[in-house]
Amino acid sequence: MMIEEAVFDKELAYLGVTPEGSDSIIRTDDLWKTYQMGAEEVHALRGVSFDVQRGEYLAIMGPSGSGKSTLMNLIGCLDTPTSGQYWLNSKLVSEMDDDELAYIRNKEIGFVFQTFNLLPRASALHNVELPLIYNGTPRKERLEMAKLALQRVDLADRMNHKPNELSGGQRQRVAIARALVNNPSIILADEPTGNLDSQTSEEIMRFFNELNLQGNTIILVTHEHDIAEHARRVLHILDGRINLDERR
Repeated sequence: MMIEEAVFDKELAYLGVTPEGSDSIIRTDDLWKTYQMGAEEVHALRGVSFDVQRGEYLAIMGPSGSGKSTLMNLIGCLDTPTSGQYWLNSKLVSEMDDDELAYIRNKEIGFVFQTFNLLPRASALHNVELPLIYNGTPRKERLEMAKLALQRVDLADRMNHKPNELSGGQRQRVAIARALVNNPSIILADEPTGNLDSQTSEEIMRFFNELNLQGNTIILVTHEHDIAEHARRVLHILDGRINLDERR
């Protein structure tokens, strides 16, 4: 890169504008995450750079301790890098404060977790409403949005059921509906089938496939090869670096 181009990129970064790859919904540039463990520095991520295009279906794989969970936390704006830059939907989120990151998490990212993270005493409908309650959406509007999200995962007839009245697969579909309700820029799924049997896992992965075909950008973090096979692209993380970028 020429000096003039590098300076221009730096100025764009300061303004919060993605310097190149305008079709990228995610762009990371030389991300490092370092933890201080007493006198020792532990480098969980070591200069990770990659782009994700809008509508892509990406899996992030790696063994325990590889850095994939750290990378997921940075992508999900649950943590910030020690150095490097991260753009989400053309916003430079790597330099945002906690309040700005909370807003981005609510508006731009739909989370799906291994343990579902549903309120046990609340109905499926209320669980799906939660992101809309947090961002101040009026009650009538959020009820309609939550009902539509449950319809998208074929749970319209279970909207008044509590989690203990639903199967594991149905609970995860409620969690997927909650992730979808804000129409986020990306769906970030962390081991979404980890607590499910193989048949139910395949059912959930079919939902993710359908959502991707509808244009949703999906990032799946998993250690299971058969689950990663559903993605169109797999980033293999090893020792804090991208070891392989595999496209199908």
